[in-house]
Amino acid sequence: MNRAQLLKKLLPGFIPLFVFIAADEIWGTKTGLFVAVGVGIAEMIWIALKEKRFEKFVLFDTLLLVILGAVSILLDNDIFFKLKPGLIELILVAVLAVSAFSSLNIIGLMGQRYLKDTQFNDAQIAQMRQSMKALFFIFLGHTILVFYSAFYLSKEAWAFISGGLFYIIFGVYFLFELYRQKHKQKELAKEEWVPLVDESGKVTGQAPRSQVHNGSKLLHPVVHLHVLNKNKAILVQKRPLNKLIQPGKWDTAVGGHISAGETLEQALEKEAFEEIGLKDFSAKLQKVYKWESEVEAELVYMFTTYDFKNYSVQSDEVDELRFWTKNQVLKNMDRGVFTPNFEQEFLLLKELGLL
Repeated sequence: MNRAQLLKKLLPGFIPLFVFIAADEIWGTKTGLFVAVGVGIAEMIWIALKEKRFEKFVLFDTLLLVILGAVSILLDNDIFFKLKPGLIELILVAVLAVSAFSSLNIIGLMGQRYLKDTQFNDAQIAQMRQSMKALFFIFLGHTILVFYSAFYLSKEAWAFISGGLFYIIFGVYFLFELYRQKHKQKELAKEEWVPLVDESGKVTGQAPRSQVHNGSKLLHPVVHLHVLNKNKAILVQKRPLNKLIQPGKWDTAVGGHISAGETLEQALEKEAFEEIGLKDFSAKLQKVYKWESEVEAELVYMFTTYDFKNYSVQSDEVDELRFWTKNQVLKNMDRGVFTPNFEQEFLLLKELGLL
């Protein structure tokens, strides 16, 4: 779920606050208070009837508006009347500050009311916090303008800043996010998409390749193929120095992602041919396990084969290919020669009696 969609979904949580600001400007404090309280009560009744639960957040929002409105009516002071929109927005700024910069995500808790069937991964939570940080600075700037206009500008300027400008700023930000996300979706559509899976291998969705490599830890399936000979030597490929991950190290002979809509067998055949020119081979699935690094989480399907006729470097993603004996590998373990993932799989192959 992108930022614009998230904002759209969470917007109902702020309806009583926005209704009060708008109604206060149009009909005055007393009418605005009744309208906002009515909206809050209606929202609580709707949630109670539809979801069979009592909504404490809505009650808190409604009571807060009652207190602010009552103080405004009792004091009947012009300066308090002018500061009131800023005071209300200051509460919103405080909620955004706590949610964006601390471990207590109040907006996230509120979101559970409206998005209770939606699960957020780490990347989406990080994106949500970025949105809240942006909104925090935007609304903080607007709040400062409201306080400044209340003391130093004309009533007309104050009325525009505290009312219309608030909606203009929020609307511009929302449209900007909508445009940015649509542009981003067009860029992502050009990428290779990979399936997302749970630890049992069940497909739960899909994502662009860049998003599964950005630290989000979105679990996605990959195939690894170990090429062995009758002497129990193992074929290993050397990664190019321009690789972002583990450059210049020796790694599994074949390794690659399963594309969305692709089967295990199709992915294995494709990657084996593209990387080492291997075709018309038989392979056996030896192990399925989860591998996690600093930048990604993979569900690895580890295969082995003894068919290695006419193998050769076929891709610029492979610098060199050569067979290593078991002793040669063991002598160079834990020395930074091999990738950590290959070393783990080498030990798995030993345990299976294949080396």
